[in-house]
Amino acid sequence: MSDTTSSNAMWGGRFAAGPDAIMEAINASIGFDQRLAKQDIEGSRAHAAMLAAQGIISDDDAKAIREGLLTVLSEIEGGTFPFKTELEDIHMNVEARLKDIVGEPAGRLHTGRSRNDQVAVDFRLWVRDQCDAAEVALTALMRALLGQADDGADWVMPGFTHLQVAQPVTWGHHMMAYVEMFARDRARFADARARMNESPLGAAALAGTSFPLDRQMTATALGFDRPMANSLDAVAARDFALEFLSAASICAMHLSRLAEELVIWSSAQFRFVSMSDRWSTGSSIMPQKRNPDAAELLRAKLGRIFGANVALMTVMKGLPLTYSKDMQEDKEQVFDAADNLMLGLAAMAGMVADMKARPDDLRVAAAMGFSTATDLADWLVRELGLPFRDAHHVTGSLVAMAETKGIDLPDLSLSDMRSVHDGITDAIFDVLGVDNSVRSRTSYGGTAPDNVRAQIARWTDALGKEVKS
Repeated sequence: MSDTTSSNAMWGGRFAAGPDAIMEAINASIGFDQRLAKQDIEGSRAHAAMLAAQGIISDDDAKAIREGLLTVLSEIEGGTFPFKTELEDIHMNVEARLKDIVGEPAGRLHTGRSRNDQVAVDFRLWVRDQCDAAEVALTALMRALLGQADDGADWVMPGFTHLQVAQPVTWGHHMMAYVEMFARDRARFADARARMNESPLGAAALAGTSFPLDRQMTATALGFDRPMANSLDAVAARDFALEFLSAASICAMHLSRLAEELVIWSSAQFRFVSMSDRWSTGSSIMPQKRNPDAAELLRAKLGRIFGANVALMTVMKGLPLTYSKDMQEDKEQVFDAADNLMLGLAAMAGMVADMKARPDDLRVAAAMGFSTATDLADWLVRELGLPFRDAHHVTGSLVAMAETKGIDLPDLSLSDMRSVHDGITDAIFDVLGVDNSVRSRTSYGGTAPDNVRAQIARWTDALGKEVKS
């Protein structure tokens, strides 16, 4: 057996043709960067128009190029475009097909431009679109949460620390906590979008060009605020993608926390919510089960976004300025993260809108674990003037008494309470019920139903104004 044959056998399978096939496979990106086709054609059409306006190419050539690019786009969208791996990437595939359609003018399109600034503008446009899509999807999720909050603004449920019952809160208050979280996520995407909204087009390979380009014209045509001020930075920067992944990772973490709660809440041990068959599956062997598979899958898939963030950080961390071929590995990570983020947001909005809370079970759970102990301690401070640490000690003694008797705090008699502290009066019972407890939490940001309704109204109004604008 020859050395070449032995080598090919080692590569095996699809790479049996040897090193040439391996190099083509590792070098080509058309398998994934064809997703940039719309942005690539949009950038090229803007570049051609600018070249003509600056007298760098003729108006006739620019017209042929721009019309030919629309033909290419229609072929891609119609599924008839002949993608070729040997042409490496979306840019060369589009340009080669453009030459087939319009002939010699296609060769003038690349004047004053490099694939370095071309891919930078394509990718920046694509990520900018994803920021916009994330904002829309987050708004839909916030609306679903607002609907749940409005339904249960005064439904009492347990609030937890350490997954132990802590104090009563309202269902509406819990839902509104996620509205606040996702609102911050929405703001992060908006902030990232604003920072990335500068055009790298015209930076060429890395040093700019001697052609008299009007970079502001192409920036404006593509919806950018301005051209990037440094040509090296323009082709080397991928922090816009990393910022998108960072915002996506934080959002994914919030989605995963809510997914975890849905898994817990829908269990037989909690029974806080029921999930419909649209978002649950049965067991192949246990007919009584309804598994929250959608929430579980969402919880797992979101980990891929964290992985994408770390992967792209790792790709970029050792690269000197400006462009290195390593940067071809930026897109698959971002594409996958964006896909999973959008899937996660859509799935969560559907689950939240569809789930049914169980107010009676929530109320029973809210009263467990001596959840109004803090209310008792606060009453001792407020009404009897005890230092909080003394009130804490008295309350702890009363909790121990109730635990020994196998009852809850409101079920202790006044004489039982006075045996621990003789200043206690029957007014204590006004604060011990779970409803009294949540109604008393009127500080700004607290769980009192009136507070919750005010926050619902504030967000409903804010989102309504966005629709009108």
